[in-house]
Amino acid sequence: MRRAAFKDAWTLDDVDVYEHGELVDRNPAAYSVIEAARLSHGKSMQSYCIMMAVRLLEMRRILKPTGSIYLHCDPTASAYLKLLMDGIFGSVNFRSEVVWKRTSSHNRAKRWGPVHDVILYYAGGKEATWNRVLQPLDREYIDRFYRHEDDRGRYRVDNLTGPGLRDGDTGKPWHNIDPPGKGRHWELPPDRALPEWFFYPEGYSEMSSRQSLDVLDMQDLIYWPERGSMPAFKRYLTPQSGVPIVDIVTDIQPLSSGSKERTGFQAQKPLALLTRIIEASSKPGDMVLDPFCGCATTLVAADRLDRQWAGVDLSSVTIKLVDERIREDRGAIFKGATTLDEPPQRSDLGKLPNYRTHAHRLFGEQEGKCPGCGEAHPFKFFEVDHILPKARHGTDHPDNLQLLCSHCNRSKGERPWPNGKRRDAGEFCQVVFTAFV
Repeated sequence: MRRAAFKDAWTLDDVDVYEHGELVDRNPAAYSVIEAARLSHGKSMQSYCIMMAVRLLEMRRILKPTGSIYLHCDPTASAYLKLLMDGIFGSVNFRSEVVWKRTSSHNRAKRWGPVHDVILYYAGGKEATWNRVLQPLDREYIDRFYRHEDDRGRYRVDNLTGPGLRDGDTGKPWHNIDPPGKGRHWELPPDRALPEWFFYPEGYSEMSSRQSLDVLDMQDLIYWPERGSMPAFKRYLTPQSGVPIVDIVTDIQPLSSGSKERTGFQAQKPLALLTRIIEASSKPGDMVLDPFCGCATTLVAADRLDRQWAGVDLSSVTIKLVDERIREDRGAIFKGATTLDEPPQRSDLGKLPNYRTHAHRLFGEQEGKCPGCGEAHPFKFFEVDHILPKARHGTDHPDNLQLLCSHCNRSKGERPWPNGKRRDAGEFCQVVFTAFV
């Protein structure tokens, strides 16, 4: 998981100009979002979105169909990042916008106090892993819902009926109680709701609904209200009791200044938050990648959950933190993470291309404008041209290349450009914190 931190003054100097042009060619949908960011927010947001989009494209390239990506951001750029991820991962793969209450109070004189961050969750495909994860019950919840108690412990009462009419056994009366009369039918609790001490009689799985209700009643798992309303199922409180995770997270508190987890990173996330995400979207042995791993919280959570993990960060401090934090868990058996001082070289690019592949870089440097007519054009209408023609001993050196629109490239000569310059004098300009499972 990665917090996509937004700084106040991004410029195109923060972005590799090659990345600018590459985006136009690789993902026009994403580039449309970037153009919208430039028009509505300015070049600062445009530059930030370029930086994020190029990295998200690479995360998409390596994400398995069973995988998921989580991108953690604040509201400053979350709207643009959501559209970028729609364009890169596909809007059909959007699963959730998770809201995490990261602080208790921030008073603002003229607006709502900002207390939350957003986590965008996208799946790699239809087969994406999703595990049922329960969040612990707090005392207030227990007191409110587990109000009943017997010699087996505290329990709450759950419905034994579901909405709608059904044919067959679920639509017939039981103990003179007729759910269809109220527009409902019998609905048994799932096996996971049964207590550990429940005795499964022979043939239980083949029994009819009303026979199963008899078994539950014989084992005192049916609650009979005194006033004659519908019977209910007794769901007992156990150490494993919890409620399914939801997209508003309020039970995981931000790290306090005195927390033992604190490493000194300002944007550090609680280990519990990363643990919940990794538990929900991966299995033991799966690979977890954090491409901006910072204080190593994602890697620590993955290691504790028996996942493989990898992290990327520019700071050498990260390596030290990874080693220190995981050694605290594993002890002396952990000999340190395997590290690389230089980024690995891609092996799938083949032979280096010719000079025409400078188009992406040139498009970025020229900010999408033709130096001939001075107009902005879509990437597909540009052609790589030699400033000093080869017939006049010009070379393929990058400094001798420019992008011209098709019209200008075909009409070039000794006449000046409309902007007053000569035609050979061009000038130019995944994730899960991307938790990435």
